[in-house]
Amino acid sequence: MDKKVAIITGGSRGVGADLAKLCAEKGWNMTITCSNSIDDAKNVAKECEKLGSEVLVLQSDVSLDKDCEETVSKTIEKWGRLDSLVNNAGKTKFNAHHNLEGLSSDDFIDLYSTNTVGPYQMIKYAKDHLMKAESPSIVNIASIAGVMGIGSSVAYAASKGALINMTKSLARALGPIRINAICPGFIQGDWLRGGLGDEAYELTKKSIEDMAPLSLTCTPRQVAETTFHFMTESVTVTGETLILDGGMHLGR
Repeated sequence: MDKKVAIITGGSRGVGADLAKLCAEKGWNMTITCSNSIDDAKNVAKECEKLGSEVLVLQSDVSLDKDCEETVSKTIEKWGRLDSLVNNAGKTKFNAHHNLEGLSSDDFIDLYSTNTVGPYQMIKYAKDHLMKAESPSIVNIASIAGVMGIGSSVAYAASKGALINMTKSLARALGPIRINAICPGFIQGDWLRGGLGDEAYELTKKSIEDMAPLSLTCTPRQVAETTFHFMTESVTVTGETLILDGGMHLGR
């Protein structure tokens, strides 16, 4: 019960998986959720447990209100505390921005349900428990798409822009909980490779690295490390949006 406890939604792959392992390295216990990749989540949990952490794995869809409530209640039931919530679960539909016929109203609702409403519902159920923590924090994993209006689709960019604005609103309303947003650019890994295809993935990665002042794109571990810093170290920072893109948004 002395260890700090985090909830990491979308913790089975990519940034969520790397963050879970980092939290384990730092001595935290955690709940990790996934909507469908339960075997991957269990493998992440095994790696964390080897580092001495207790891990609760839940198959949970953040677009469903009852799943959000259950995630928080089961976490409190197991450990009796909650110190940090990381809203990392997200989804997209790949569609060129000029192709207005490629997105329906249902697509927008689907993406908003996971990328915007889901974090709100998680925060709603976690708030009272976080208020009891010594240094409570929430980190919303948004995207450069929500800052610049770029990315996999207009609906995705809009949902992440809404998440960024919600971060500011709730940071103002829910102090002393610190609430911040991380906005990665291109993140190396299977999620983008699967959505873009191998050739487009490599071309996009090279194009961004050629444009970015730091000539790099993010790894999941780098995003996880910055997220953990917001969870634990940035005690005077709330309502902020941090872009992680090697400076790509600045151009050259």
